[in-house]
Amino acid sequence: MENPLSPPAATARVVPQPRFDLTSVEPRAYVGLMAMHKQLSQSGLSLTHWDLINVRTSQLNGCAFCLMMHTQEALDHGETEQRLHALPAWPETPYFTAEERAILAFTEEVTLITKHHVADAVYEEAVALLGETYLAQVLLAVVAMNAWNRLGIALRKMPA
Repeated sequence: MENPLSPPAATARVVPQPRFDLTSVEPRAYVGLMAMHKQLSQSGLSLTHWDLINVRTSQLNGCAFCLMMHTQEALDHGETEQRLHALPAWPETPYFTAEERAILAFTEEVTLITKHHVADAVYEEAVALLGETYLAQVLLAVVAMNAWNRLGIALRKMPA
């Protein structure tokens, strides 16, 4: 009989194993997603906004692969560690501009859409600050990043 006062036995760490490689199984679909990603990255969104969307969406979805990749890209593009560390609590920090706050709020509403859809107040603030064209680019970037996150999570892509 085990002593109830002794510490629990150590358990082996289970590391999830990656699943199939989408580029091999569905190469044309993957090429299509990459073409969309490339077009969006050249759509006129600022690199800072692109990085904030990619990192915040990946945080919300819990995609380790995308989170690691896009956090490193953001750093490579000149983003600060301070802002990246504060990103999960962005509403409570002074580090983000009004436009970035509108983008982050909109990103969260679209990513967590099943909670309450996109609130009118969030949309109205974003469109007022960004305009319809830029907000359309933000929306498409958020949708694309959500697609990549879902693929990364479903296929268990492992961060390098």
